[in-house]
Amino acid sequence: MRIVITGATGNVGTALLAALEPGHDVAGLARRLPDPAAEPYRSASWHALDIGGPGAEEELTTLFEGADAVVHLAWAISPRRGEPPMWRTNDDGTRHVLAAVAAAGVPHLVVASSVAAYGPAPRWEKVGEDHPCTGIARSAYSRGKAALESRLDRFEAQHPEVGVARLRPCAILQRRAAGDFARWLLDPVVPARLVGGRRLPVPLWHDLRAQAVHTDDVAEAIRLILGQGFTGPVNLAAPGVLDADELAAVLGGRRLPVPKPLASAAVLAAWAGGVLPVHPGWLELADRAALAGTTVAETVLGWQPRYDAASAIAELVAGLRSGAGAASPPLPPPRGSGVLARLRSLTRVGPSHQSQA
Repeated sequence: MRIVITGATGNVGTALLAALEPGHDVAGLARRLPDPAAEPYRSASWHALDIGGPGAEEELTTLFEGADAVVHLAWAISPRRGEPPMWRTNDDGTRHVLAAVAAAGVPHLVVASSVAAYGPAPRWEKVGEDHPCTGIARSAYSRGKAALESRLDRFEAQHPEVGVARLRPCAILQRRAAGDFARWLLDPVVPARLVGGRRLPVPLWHDLRAQAVHTDDVAEAIRLILGQGFTGPVNLAAPGVLDADELAAVLGGRRLPVPKPLASAAVLAAWAGGVLPVHPGWLELADRAALAGTTVAETVLGWQPRYDAASAIAELVAGLRSGAGAASPPLPPPRGSGVLARLRSLTRVGPSHQSQA
């Protein structure tokens, strides 16, 4: 097959390159290119392209010509203030990709949506793919994924000749993504190496629950989707749902009971002052996101995840402590967390990252 992957240097794209069988003609698209001599990036040809930029639709159409499938993974999750705004990548970029898929006559499109697209559900009940994609109002990421689902609905109605598969995973974790997670959750005030330390208090509210899925298992699901020509939505989550105490234990510390409103207020103050990069919108999403049921993935795709939720989280923690990463711009190891870096963060005026409200 000839497969074109947008966002091919990121968390999922990197794992997908490793998961695809030899013999495919794979083209990787990214705003910033990886080291093409490093694994797994040497298995693809590379094209530098900002999918949200002017003229991107025409370039994408040319790159998509003759493709058997396009895998659209590019998505701005929590960009720094100086990077392209989220709407340009997520809205304009997706619009350009969809238009190019139709213009180039690509028969199969696989799009990374998210369980975050779902509206709230009963707290401990797992939902199927028919749950409404109305999003969580106070989370920019959730609203963006809900808007993506609506855009895909319109695209499918206008282009029934294109088979569309929609991935709806929960939090996607792996060791090589440690640097990326550190940069938008912790860095530099909380050094990544402290995560997993037994003396680190983990402030979590009582009724929090968490799902996760390993990146390699998501890549395997995409491989199955491509091989089977699967269309439609599919939830992806590892076995196991962790409560607050279990999550704190996997993170390596002891849970510090904190009411959610207090946690949100503290994170908002730290984000607004530039002390921490994480925005309280992520806490809102963690608190209210629906839990994903995976019956379709298991029975239709034949998907069998190799990692449970605790193992996926534990691997990320190990990556944070060891400084793991990959040879691509989105996934370098966590930055050095020396005194100067922490002092600069404490004297910064305003947030370091774009709002997730």
